[in-house]
Amino acid sequence: MADLLVYRAEGEAVAHGGDLYGFTVTEWRLPATYPPFAAVLFVPTTWIPVPALKVAFLAGNALLLACLVTLSARLAGRTAPLPVLCAATAGALWLEPVFQTLLFGQINLAITCLVLWDLTRPSGARAKGLALGIATGIKLTPAVFIAYLFLTARRKEAGVATASFTGTALLSALLLPSATADFWTRRLFETGRVGRAWIVDNQSLQGLIARSLHTETPGLTWAIPTAAVAAAGLWLASRVHRGGREAGDCEAGDRWGILLTAFTALLISPISWSHHWVWCVPLLAVLLAAGRPRLALAAGAVFTARTMWLLPHEGDLDLRLPWWQQPLAAPYPLVGLALLAGAAHTLRHAPRRPGRAQLSVSSSSASTIR
Repeated sequence: MADLLVYRAEGEAVAHGGDLYGFTVTEWRLPATYPPFAAVLFVPTTWIPVPALKVAFLAGNALLLACLVTLSARLAGRTAPLPVLCAATAGALWLEPVFQTLLFGQINLAITCLVLWDLTRPSGARAKGLALGIATGIKLTPAVFIAYLFLTARRKEAGVATASFTGTALLSALLLPSATADFWTRRLFETGRVGRAWIVDNQSLQGLIARSLHTETPGLTWAIPTAAVAAAGLWLASRVHRGGREAGDCEAGDRWGILLTAFTALLISPISWSHHWVWCVPLLAVLLAAGRPRLALAAGAVFTARTMWLLPHEGDLDLRLPWWQQPLAAPYPLVGLALLAGAAHTLRHAPRRPGRAQLSVSSSSASTIR
């Protein structure tokens, strides 16, 4: 649980007035990388001994996984009776991103639950967007969902999320003025602090491109495709949402819009460690609810196979992988790109099949992945 030890060190830095971005912990010399607001929330981790904290995190993440399964069923328009919930939660533990989250003591499940709970609340629900803004204040990447809300004309919810996120920044500035200034003017742009972008652990577009080109710094060869994917992904998400609204099925359009936004965020982030891809849980739920069990089985196999860990990846071997090992080193971004391609294919043929765009993304994705 190396990441849990980083969170605890962040909490100690806040509690004792230490340099939040000046320390490293564990044998891997890991630094703090989250905004100062997250460090404030980590202060309670300093109140109990490390062994007890690890047990608490393990139990908490197991409960959060059950919560994510429930929210994923809600996203898919289904309910999860207790026997189904228990079985699905046990099965989801075998998904590599989920297993890695528990192994590292990560907060991915908490962030995903916050975002998904907020986005699946009924339209017009009180303070909808608040939890999304808090999640953004903790880990920044959920900000892509705020853009999705703006693009789908839900400006009130987007405004609440933006105000909530701004509030987290102001609170941290009040409590930790020096650390806040340090983060927003310097540390935010030091992507190297997070880790080496070219290792197989990184399942973002940057990792895929760096390994394919055998270079540690892909530069514009990464930046330009990433910008294109960001624009295309958000456009597809908003267009699928609008297609659902036009067909009289807003929920179906929104569920695919949310998934497209999530996978776009994972693709375009400079670093998306494999455990960040816990969005595979709602993806599998939606595929099953859409009547695509074979596609769900294929996606489940990708997220349990752990092919990236079967490859030689000690030292700089990640940069020497031959062409035939490249897909094995980047299974998750390939699934994400296939999902976007499937959505694009569906929308292209939408005029010939009116009202079905929002329901056919899984079918098109199936043919793309296969």
